[in-house]
Amino acid sequence: MSKNSKVLALKYRPQIFDDLIGQDVVVETIKNSISSGKIPNAFLFTGIRGIGKTTIARVLAKSLNCSKESKNSCKEGCCDNGIEISESRHIDVLEIDAASKTGVDDVRELIEFSRYGPTSSKYKIFIIDEVHMLSKQAFNALLKTLEEPPEYLKFIFATTEIKKIPITVVSRCQRFDLSRVKSFELFEFIKKIKDKEKGKVSDEAIKLIVKISEGSVRDALSLLDRGLLSLDQNQELDLKTAQKIFGYFEKSQLIDLFKLVLEGNEKEVIEAYRRIYNQGIEPKIFINDFLELIYYLKNIELLTLESTNFSLNDSEFENIKQISKNIDNQILILFWQFTLRTLEELDLVSNQNLSIEMFLIRLIYLSPFEKKKLPKKNDFSNLINDQNKNNNLISNVKNETINQIKNITQEEKDKPKIKSKVIDKDKISINSFNDLLNICNEKKEIKLKYELEKNVNLVNFEKSRLEISFNDNLDKNFVKDLSIKLFDWTKERWIITFSKTKGKMSIREEQQNKKVEIIKKAKTLETYKRVIDKFPDANLVEVKSKNNPEDS
Repeated sequence: MSKNSKVLALKYRPQIFDDLIGQDVVVETIKNSISSGKIPNAFLFTGIRGIGKTTIARVLAKSLNCSKESKNSCKEGCCDNGIEISESRHIDVLEIDAASKTGVDDVRELIEFSRYGPTSSKYKIFIIDEVHMLSKQAFNALLKTLEEPPEYLKFIFATTEIKKIPITVVSRCQRFDLSRVKSFELFEFIKKIKDKEKGKVSDEAIKLIVKISEGSVRDALSLLDRGLLSLDQNQELDLKTAQKIFGYFEKSQLIDLFKLVLEGNEKEVIEAYRRIYNQGIEPKIFINDFLELIYYLKNIELLTLESTNFSLNDSEFENIKQISKNIDNQILILFWQFTLRTLEELDLVSNQNLSIEMFLIRLIYLSPFEKKKLPKKNDFSNLINDQNKNNNLISNVKNETINQIKNITQEEKDKPKIKSKVIDKDKISINSFNDLLNICNEKKEIKLKYELEKNVNLVNFEKSRLEISFNDNLDKNFVKDLSIKLFDWTKERWIITFSKTKGKMSIREEQQNKKVEIIKKAKTLETYKRVIDKFPDANLVEVKSKNNPEDS
């Protein structure tokens, strides 16, 4: 395959450290490590997709095995090792995809292979991409070799999910966190590639590509490739065409839609959204852009045009700044919460478009502004006054309601107090601990009765006051549950206090002691002795009274 027939992401893949963009600190550290001869046993590169993890691994392998004295890694013509590594055919540099070789057997083969020294270069290097895909057993098999490998052996790991790698493995590597490429840096890079390809792409379209790629160089190159292939050779890729190709729309349309939501124009809001949807915009992209707009409205005073990552142009930035002055932050935070909830709901609804329309209608009814006194489009100077009027209206309604309640209360004072007698009938009198147990039994509060009998020791019982001690088995919600029930039953607030004194034995302990005493007394009877003589293995476990079989 010729170089010109490759996709842009492969055609312009960096071959030396100087070609890399956005990773200056990492590159400088690696260069210093190589030049000083302090090369770690294992390198670990982590970061989002498309920022150069595998590329840096290959360039590093070329630098380590470069046969030139300058160690410039193919800057002025590659050595044989550099050429073979670039073409993935070097016998001493093995690149492995951990997603397809995840098992412990694959790692054992790797370790076995590592016992043999390099054949034609200084180091034998294992590049393991997506290393987090290895199994737990595979990682464990790798630990010893990773910590104390032969001098000729180096490991280079790359991963997008560092948290999935055991900490025991991470601690044995020199870790490099690759950052997203900054917007302006990526913009200049894409512009250079566009010029090399002799493509006609406007700066606004490149800015959109940079925004969509979210700091990933590979994504940006792939989008540029797609944009150039979508047009004729002499046609320019402008912003509108790029938005249509990539499924994005102008922020000004979203800002106008947001204004309509605040004005409460339900029909116009739905029509504006449908115009956006008919441009081929996915509902999830729309919701994410809506979240972004709410963020800008909330924090626009803390931002600059440059910090918006090419999301806004000058007029949009100023428009948002003007709108934000007249919206309460509480409304924006409420909008943010509803938008996030809608984002979760999209996966539950078969027709996501309908869900978005209902979401916008809900926002209209959340808006605090009166529909009859709406400002004209592009004029938001009266919004705060409208909101204050609403607050006064709410205050008046509250006052009227309070006056009505007062009148009703005054009328009821003149009526005979009939309800008090009804309440008295429901009131239960509890004068002792036994009364409390009996009430629990009657009301079928079995759990409460169980706790009172088994895990509570009574210290003192007075009117509406209960002092107890307890053992370690008492339920943590006991006091709360008992207080609620006592109030329901007696219509009075009870004070429940814990005492350091042990207090009386619990009901269960008293019953157990009584049972032991009865059995002990029964064993002194002649009847028991005669039974034991005939049945030496017999054991007395319970005694029941003839008159009262329930006694024990």
